Formats: sequence, C-alpha cells, structure tokens
Amino acid sequence: MSAAHVPVMVREVVTALAPRENGIYVDATFGAGGYARAILKAANCTVYGFDRDPSAIAGAQSLVDEFGDRLRLINRPFAEMEEALAEKGVESVDGIVFDLGVSSMQLDEPERGFSFRYEGPLSMRMDGAKPDASDVIAVADARSLASIFKTYGEEKKSGRISRAIVKARDVAPIATTTALSAIIEKVSPPRGKSKIHPATRVFQALRIFVNDELGQLVSGLCAAERLLRPAGRLVAVTFHSLEDRIVKRFFANRFPSQSGGSRHAPPAPKSAPTFEPVFAKAIEPGEEETSVNPRARSAKLRAGARLAAAAKNDDEDLGLPVRIHLKVFEEGKV
Repeated sequence: MSAAHVPVMVREVVTALAPRENGIYVDATFGAGGYARAILKAANCTVYGFDRDPSAIAGAQSLVDEFGDRLRLINRPFAEMEEALAEKGVESVDGIVFDLGVSSMQLDEPERGFSFRYEGPLSMRMDGAKPDASDVIAVADARSLASIFKTYGEEKKSGRISRAIVKARDVAPIATTTALSAIIEKVSPPRGKSKIHPATRVFQALRIFVNDELGQLVSGLCAAERLLRPAGRLVAVTFHSLEDRIVKRFFANRFPSQSGGSRHAPPAPKSAPTFEPVFAKAIEPGEEETSVNPRARSAKLRAGARLAAAAKNDDEDLGLPVRIHLKVFEEGKV
C-alpha cells in the first residue's frame, strides 16, 4: 500500500472498534484495504469488506493471500450489507467502520474522472455505471445543475456556474474533467490565498449526486444499527460537512439524552437509546498525520457502542438534504 493510500486515523479507528478474538467485523468502504488489514492484525477475527467499485475488489488479491478466509470481499454498496451478509449466513456482527467519500485511489486515477487536477473523462461513478457526471452536465438544465451544486456542494456561486456550463455545452460537449474545471475557473477564479480550488465544491456535488452517496449513507447507518450485537462498535470517518452532519445526527438521535429539561418544561419522551458514545466528542487527526497526508485535514471520527434496545425506524430525520431527481434519467432517456 503506497503512502497515498494509508487510511486516515487508522490507529484511532482500531481503538474505537476494539477488535476481539473470533469477532466478525465489516469494513464498509474497503478501498485499498487499509482498515481491514489493521483490524485483521489487531485480533484473530473475520472481516467482510464491501466496495461498490469492482477495481477495489480485484486489486485486493495480496490481502486475500495474506489473511486467507479471514478476509471476505463483497462487490456491493454498503447500503446492501444487511442482505449481502444474510446471504453468507451472517445475522449479526461485532463492529462496522465507514470511511466516507472518494478514496485516494479513485482520486489518483485520471480515467475515473473524480479529480479536476488530471485530464480524464467526466465520469465520477464509483461502480462505472450510468448515468455518470458527463450525462448530468450534458442534459440537466441550469436550474437543476444549480440545485445539485448548492445542495450537495454548498456552492455559493451555483447559479452563475450552472449558467456558464449550459452556455458552454451549447458550443461544444463538456466531456473531460479539465474542460469542466476551466469553465468553473473562468466564472469563479481563485481568490487570494485560498487553498480551495474553485472547482472543488462542484466536483464534490456531482460525485455525491451520481453515486447517491448521502442516501446510501443513511441506509448504511440504519443497516449497521440492525446488524450490530450489543457492545458492538460503529465507527464513521467523514470528510465534509454534509456526511458528518448525517452521522452526527444519527448518533445524537440514538445516544442517551443529555438534557434534563427544566422544572417548568420536563424533557420530551425519548425512545430507548440504541448506542452510547465511545468518545466524548469527534476525534480529529493530529498535526503529524495531516503534515504527511494533507487529505486528512478535514476528517472527523465518530463512534458509538451498541446497546440492547431495538433498532429505530429508518425514516426519521437524519439531516439528509432533499433528494434531487432529474426527470430525463428517471424516464430512461440517458
């Protein structure tokens, strides 16, 4: 595993999971297998690694050779982990870890189209399927594009950028990462000493949209709650505010209430907590790690230990933004 692919806060993740002998664990975002390797080395346990990207599964042969039957790989999205594990005869597990967002491997492969820093096709699909980012850019109207950029990228100039994209595609198709990045830079040039590239939020928004990352996250967290045994650990590493907001609210809705109300207004009834905190607050990487791996700067680790109460309903509010639909995709025109 190259230095670029070392997982963020791996020691903290293993500490939070507390792997035990003969336990069953899930690496919900297998990637290069960094967390899976660390878990397998920490205890004589079994790890199920999920990844919707077939290239991640195909590239894991060396880890399979190293750990044998203790590592079992599944090429499916983590939102489907409950069904996939049931097919393997697994009804409950001792720990689950999520490393959310795009992986270093995907960012560093120009042909995947995740990064504006490299010339490549405008894809961004983690599973290589369709519709992809180029389809969205080609057919969505300016209003829909602005909604995507604002909702999933929190881009303040979403309207201006979307209108520029529509104008540019009327002249020539926008088929590459650098072509899209150039349009964004022209409309929203870099300002001062900002370290954030003008295309960052638009690329993030397109990636989240075409992969339904936030919807998948909600489904995955709820599946994890149902799968974990009492005392099992759920660990999530996030890299931007949208996904962190969902994870934070998920745990807040499931941790024991911290509010005692007042003598005039007693606390509202709350269902039995299903998790208790592992840490008092979110854990962030230290200076030593961020100096070696700048991509770790925005990471936050949150963790909870499963209690015995029954899992909550899936449909409660977890801070998921309103899901945007493009009619042309739903009608099968792309």
